[in-house]
Amino acid sequence: MFEGLFQPMHLLIIAGIALLVFGPKKLPELGKGLGESIRGFKSAMAAKEEEKPANPKADAIASRPPAAD
Repeated sequence: MFEGLFQPMHLLIIAGIALLVFGPKKLPELGKGLGESIRGFKSAMAAKEEEKPANPKADAIASRPPAAD
C-alpha cells in the first residue's frame, strides 16, 4: 500500500516545499526543536517503563477502591 511513499524524489520535493514555507533561517531551528521533542518523548517513555510494578495484579488490587459495607 505504501511501497513508493518515501522515494528520494518525494523527499526532495517535501524538503523544497518546507524550505519555501519556513525559509532557510527558520528550518534549522525547527529541526532542533523536533529533535529535542523526540528525545524528551523517548526519555519520558523510558521513565514510564521503569515505574511499572513487577506484579501488575498486585497494582490493580492496591488501586481498587475499598468496598462499601
